[in-house]
Amino acid sequence: MTWADFWALIATLNGEATHANCQRLAEELSRRPVPDIVGFAERHAEALYRLDQEKFGTLPVIDLTARDGRPFPQSSDVFLYARCAVVAAGRAVWESVFSDTDKFAPYTSTERDGEWLLYVPDKAYELATGEEWDHTTRYCFESYSNRDGWPDLLD
Repeated sequence: MTWADFWALIATLNGEATHANCQRLAEELSRRPVPDIVGFAERHAEALYRLDQEKFGTLPVIDLTARDGRPFPQSSDVFLYARCAVVAAGRAVWESVFSDTDKFAPYTSTERDGEWLLYVPDKAYELATGEEWDHTTRYCFESYSNRDGWPDLLD
């Protein structure tokens, strides 16, 4: 799947990875050949992996504060869901955050959780084949897996 095809599918989310939008995307993807579902999963994993950088992961959750008033840090899950929200917002947003970290910050909001996007390939594959998804992508999208993005992270 080309990047253009991937971003065209992402555009069907209308900028938000809601449950309904992601279900609609999974249904659309399930009507395509299985290699397209795999290709979508690969592009999605790579897009998330590229966002897995310290400059984004160390931003605080924009709409939470600790009890003492300090900024509330992102957990690994919150950081993953924020990266999904950035991808769901579309190609222009995804590309823009790399040159301006401040553009990533709004997606750390508890209101912008993009978790549902993670399940689109699984759901599409299940709808298309009737079988459970069992595919490991080339890029690991789990938080802190991009060593180039986290050069000071200890092994």
